[in-house]
Amino acid sequence: MHAQRTEDVSAHDTAADSVMVGGRGGLGHLTLNRPRAINALDLEMIRALNVTLDRWERDTDVDVVLLDGAGERGFCAGGDVRALHEMVTAGRVDEVHAFFREEYALDHRIAISRKPVIAIADGVCMGGGIGLAGHAAIRIVTERSKLAMPETRIGFTPDVGGSWLLGRAPGRLGEYLALTGGTMDAADAVYAGFADHMVPTAHLEALYEALENRADPSSPTELVLLFDETPERSRLEDAREWVDDAFAAADVSGILDRLRARPEPEARETAELLASSAPTAIAVTLEAVRRARELPSLRAALAQEYGLIMWFALTQPDLVEGIRAQVVDKDRSPSWSPARLEDLPSERVAEAFAYAPEPALW
Repeated sequence: MHAQRTEDVSAHDTAADSVMVGGRGGLGHLTLNRPRAINALDLEMIRALNVTLDRWERDTDVDVVLLDGAGERGFCAGGDVRALHEMVTAGRVDEVHAFFREEYALDHRIAISRKPVIAIADGVCMGGGIGLAGHAAIRIVTERSKLAMPETRIGFTPDVGGSWLLGRAPGRLGEYLALTGGTMDAADAVYAGFADHMVPTAHLEALYEALENRADPSSPTELVLLFDETPERSRLEDAREWVDDAFAAADVSGILDRLRARPEPEARETAELLASSAPTAIAVTLEAVRRARELPSLRAALAQEYGLIMWFALTQPDLVEGIRAQVVDKDRSPSWSPARLEDLPSERVAEAFAYAPEPALW
């Protein structure tokens, strides 16, 4: 995606090989560096990012932070779910807690940073990648961007503050994107509130140079606007009529009924997808997005998500089964428990939200 620069700031920096630390002038530059894994996050990377951001928060020589990913495939494919599968199946509960607590602290740190964080979500940006880029002060996508919160596809639920973003998407797009795990292109991401600017990849190098050499009083936002291009109309905007109608239903069963009654082929395809999804995951996720819509802050949304993901990881079989089917064995044939929506216990969703993990997140 670009050549990493290591002048000035990096001269006194050290970091894990999986996170490159550099920059020049007042720009601190962090690059996720596991390109073969599309920069999937592990605990070492999370800790390296936290340590560097903590130091830069106090460093008067750094006033802007740039966050991107190495390689041509994407910014960040998410958390390392294969490692999570191993932790859960081996009963390493303390490690599961540590991973999510430190990842969420990192996401929140980016959101509240006094030094503006500029995230370049070029290529794939999913799950944990949304946690890093989606809460940055300036969120940039490109014509290659593919953003998603696909957690329901592994019997899980959107986290890393994803429910906060989904709950604030226009209309009922949050419910639609959360339950289906649908992929957004640049236009969709800007429209749904997951990104602020679309900058073509051909302009990224010039943008990096402008950020490094910016002249006062040019703000980072003003510089980004020099390279911003208005994306084409979002397909999500065109789908709003049937999405808003169907996903306003009270529960998943009602959503399915409305989707099946719609004339649009996309609506019926969505119904088929949801009918094959993990009943527990989509029922809990629907409630999570709607509750997040009423929460006062990202911090509160992260606390809610932490309880849910611990409930899934430590008490439910679907997460391990979903990762097995999609990532480990790759047979794409998960056996959900229960397998059918009509067999989902009526108290299952309430049970998920009543779960109180120890230790708590905050």
